[in-house]
Amino acid sequence: MKLPYTQVPPLTKEEIEIFLKDAKTARLCSFNKNGTIHAVPLWFKYGNGHIIIASPEHSQKTRNILRNPNVTLLVDIEAPKIQGVIVYGKAKVHTDDWTEEFLSLTTKYMPKNEAEKWNESLSKIANWVKITIIPEHIASFDYEKDDEFKKIMG
Repeated sequence: MKLPYTQVPPLTKEEIEIFLKDAKTARLCSFNKNGTIHAVPLWFKYGNGHIIIASPEHSQKTRNILRNPNVTLLVDIEAPKIQGVIVYGKAKVHTDDWTEEFLSLTTKYMPKNEAEKWNESLSKIANWVKITIIPEHIASFDYEKDDEFKKIMG
């Protein structure tokens, strides 16, 4: 039996907010110089309607964003509870000091004392910049709400 539509039911606005605040890993897509897509998994923090990530100053993603700020960010949960949020937006690279915000980002993933050591170690290998992603459009999907899909999958 084929599904009668092409779009899985979305998450609600409230579910999207919670999903983005709680999720651990995102995949950021930016455009390489030759037009191909550069996709990387990364840590992120969501709040106040935007997303922040950390990136080495001279990384491919940073260079791509400086050249073309259009990005796509995918945050998802794999099977069996397939859910996700796709953020289409503009990214901006900030080179000013963001030590406290960087610590806030990494404390999402580990206790503060470990995050301080982590950030200190990272700072020894590269200059880290803050990248802010301002969403222009957000799409989502939630297979848990799809009764036809659940029926077919058992």
